[in-house]
Order: sequence, then structure tokens, then C-alpha cells
Amino acid sequence: MTILLAPMEGLLDFVLRDILTRAGGIDRCVSEFIRITDQLLPERVFTRIVPELHTGGRTLAGVPVRAQLLGSDPVCLAENAARLATLGPAGIDLNFGCPAKVVNRHGGGAALLEEPDTIAAIVAAVRRAVPAHLPVSAKMRLGFNDDSKAIDCAQAIAGSGADELVVHARTKAQAYRPPAYWERIADIRAAVSIPVVANGEIWTVDDARLCRQASGCEMLMLGRGAVADPGLALAIRGGGVDAGLAWDTLLPLIAQFWELVCSRLDAHSRAGRLKQWLNFLRRRYPEAELAFQALRTVNEPAAISRWLTEQGLEAGVGFEAPVAVAQARGAGQGLLAH
Repeated sequence: MTILLAPMEGLLDFVLRDILTRAGGIDRCVSEFIRITDQLLPERVFTRIVPELHTGGRTLAGVPVRAQLLGSDPVCLAENAARLATLGPAGIDLNFGCPAKVVNRHGGGAALLEEPDTIAAIVAAVRRAVPAHLPVSAKMRLGFNDDSKAIDCAQAIAGSGADELVVHARTKAQAYRPPAYWERIADIRAAVSIPVVANGEIWTVDDARLCRQASGCEMLMLGRGAVADPGLALAIRGGGVDAGLAWDTLLPLIAQFWELVCSRLDAHSRAGRLKQWLNFLRRRYPEAELAFQALRTVNEPAAISRWLTEQGLEAGVGFEAPVAVAQARGAGQGLLAH
């Protein structure tokens, strides 16, 4: 089984990628998109969005990261892909699934699912532009307003040289509303010869099992489910026998996340990023609900740091062995350890 971590603009960026790959169980990541319009981007734009390019195209936990490009101009995408390839990503991914209106209005993301010929031209141009050893993959939804062109788009991707295809089993119109239509991924798998990865609405071990059954895929991509439950990949690998990450084991990762947020992000966005993650975590952990409520109205980073220190979650927790750190602290320290 292969488990990928999804890109999610404004949520699953390099900071959370770093932390979730430390949690374990993830084989590979895809970055949030780098938007390509009508110019060749400088290297600093690629490394700002995908700082793992400075560390061999891998997170600090050693998990490879493919850098994702989004755009609609085959020539410009190819030129940027060629420059990106020189920076050492683990691969290049192409976005044909973003549902954001601002992206679709300019002909990018899911809007391209109405144009299989353009998709084919983009994939072929990028494949030609980068070294043969560098994987080129793509991510698509089932369609824009409906799924009538799903097979055509998948075949355009596979037939133009892509090495792998991720399918988010909803249309743009369906956005993120459940359910995901995993059985349609099986139809796509039958129509192409490249590996297909199933994505969409995988929140639990049972969801993963049902998705694999319906899609026929042994490769899964986790998004919001992994944000809400950082141990989900481990639990899926354990078939549910391993419950994933206990709250006490997650505590050091929360401290490390806050430390990264404070060192890498603008001050005005720091509090919101922690609360955003806690908001997802409370779906899985009752303790996260307590933390979220305690910090809900706190916006000053220094105040949040003081609060975390009071809970025994001071910044500077080491990268190694979060389990051992949690055990050393004990299970009864402060509000977060309840």
C-alpha cells in the first residue's frame, strides 16, 4: 500500500507537511500549487512554496515531495517545469482539480476538465521539458459540472506521458460535499494503464477500506482526514489494529508545529494557523476541543506561546522520538494532557 499526503491551499502547506510526515505512515507528499501564468518564475518562488527543495526534495522526516504546478498554457508550464526540475524535486505534479473560483475563472485547475485536448497538450509539454528520470504526475477531479468527460481527461493525462494519476472522486460542482464517488475511480482505472491513486472523503480506517474496495486502488491520498487525525496513515497501515496516534504522542508535534509557525510565517497569521489545525483535530480528539476553546479568542502569538508553556508544551521540543517525549512528560500535565 502507498499513502500520499494531499496538497491543500491555505491548510496543508510546508509547515503542516513537515509535522504530518513526522507523525509517520506517509510515503510521499504533493505540494500546494505553484501558479503559472505568463512568465518564467524565479527560483525563489518555487523554494518559497516548496522549501523542501533546499533539503533534497524531502521533508525533514525524509518523505519525498513532488512540486505541483497549476496553469493553462502548455508552453509556459513546460518552461517553468524545466526550471523547477533543476531544483531537485521528487517529481512534478500537475493540477487539474482545484475548484477555487479565482483559479477556474482564469482557465486553471478544474476548469481544464472541460478541455481534454488542452490537458493532453500540457502533460505532453511538461513531460518533454523535464528529464526522463523525473516523475510527472497529475491530479484531477471527476469533472467540472458533471463527470461525463472523466474518462477522456484521464486518458488524455495517461496518453500524454504522465506516470501516475490521482483522482479526487468528486466534480468541481460537488466541491467537498460528501459522498465521494469512489466507484468512478474504478472506471478510470479500467481505462488507463498508469497507476491511479484514490482521493476524497477518507476520514477513517473504514473509509479507507471501503474506498479501496470501490475503487480497486491500493494507493490512497489523504487530505483533511490526515489533518484531523495525524495518525490516520499509521492506522490504515495497521488495518485498524493500530489506533494511530494517542493524544499524548501528538502533543510534541503540536509544540513543533507552533515553533515552525512562529519561525516561518508572518506574525498576523500565526494564531489563526494553530486554531485552524486545532479546529480539525477536535473532530478526532476531545482534548483538542478544550484547547480550541481556550485559545479561540487569543490572537497574540506571545500569549499563545505562554499558554502552551503553561500546558507543558514549550517550544524547542526536539524532532526525535515524539513518543518518548510524551511519555517523559507524563499523561497528566495541564489542560492539553487531560
